[in-house]
Amino acid sequence: MFPQKRQISAKVDPETYPLGEQNERATDGPAKALVALSHSAVERRLYSSMLVAQDAINDGGNGGQLFTARSLMTLTGIQSLSTVRRGLEGLVSKFSVEREGRAHADGPRDQSVAYRVFPPEEVIARRNENGFVTYGKGIASGGSNRSYERVIQRVAENKNLSRREAQVALCCVEGLTNAEIGLRLMVTEQTVKFHLRHIFIKFGVKRRAELISRLLL
Repeated sequence: MFPQKRQISAKVDPETYPLGEQNERATDGPAKALVALSHSAVERRLYSSMLVAQDAINDGGNGGQLFTARSLMTLTGIQSLSTVRRGLEGLVSKFSVEREGRAHADGPRDQSVAYRVFPPEEVIARRNENGFVTYGKGIASGGSNRSYERVIQRVAENKNLSRREAQVALCCVEGLTNAEIGLRLMVTEQTVKFHLRHIFIKFGVKRRAELISRLLL
């Protein structure tokens, strides 16, 4: 069933979003913080708004709520339909939402195409099942590595870090080399070194071991 035409409130607390972009609550748990770090700014805005609206309608349950691109323009305040569609395609590729509906045989996009959003824990599970590497070890239901969960929280809540810097910092804690980080994030080793220099400055450390210690303790 498609979203009702009545207005849906999707307001998000403006003081709880990590990395200076106020769209998702990092403090809701490590899974949500980890998912947030994998989304672009537009993807985060769409994803968080869908979660908030779904919770408001279904009192926290899944309930099969679907969202169209046009309904999300109203929900998020994003004025560009093409921007919303690009963001949704990104969310689909990251297993955060699922596309439903079908296109017409003659080519034009069918207005019946809609999207189902998944909670962070389920997003992580869907990614693991499909071999998609989330930036970090991933969090199983309930989580077993509490130290790593704290690292995710600290990185996600550091408003001085860019999204890419946060991803690199998490990879460092995993023990990945610069080359391995580059392969995971699909960037060059020089780009990884560039981000590390900024990360060290922002954490007030001089080397990788100090950074890892700062995040773990």
